[in-house]
Amino acid sequence: MKTWFTARVALFAGMVSLPATVSPRLAQMNPAPDYRQDPRLNSLKHFFQKWDCPAWRYAAVFLEAADFYDLDWRLLPSISYIESTGGKAARYNNWFGWDSGRAHFPSTSVGIRTVARTLSQSDLYRDKSTDQILALYNPDTDYAQKVKTVMRRISPSE
Repeated sequence: MKTWFTARVALFAGMVSLPATVSPRLAQMNPAPDYRQDPRLNSLKHFFQKWDCPAWRYAAVFLEAADFYDLDWRLLPSISYIESTGGKAARYNNWFGWDSGRAHFPSTSVGIRTVARTLSQSDLYRDKSTDQILALYNPDTDYAQKVKTVMRRISPSE
């Protein structure tokens, strides 16, 4: 009984902490930024296409979310690669293992923007360095190093 209750409380807490919608400012951003001449777009597409990951189709969404929420542009793509091999093993449009893989998003783009918003604006992650964000995101001692290795493979310096 205690295990069931604890699991339900943890699940409820995780659901409550997820934002219900994408930021109205991001949803109203018209027109969407044009990343066709941005070298970061080619870097992301090339990385994901090299590994035959569906994430290459969302390279501009990753960039848009990172720029809008002031995150390192390589962070979310790298987490998605570690958690779901860039969407290959994703369920429910959850490419980030969010809520231990249980979170459902109505689309991949909404999932990307929701995770970006949370990492940028939630009380837990706001004003943290990339290392601090990763330590909170997944406390496994090797996790941050894995993500940062992928970040360097996408683009060596930032």
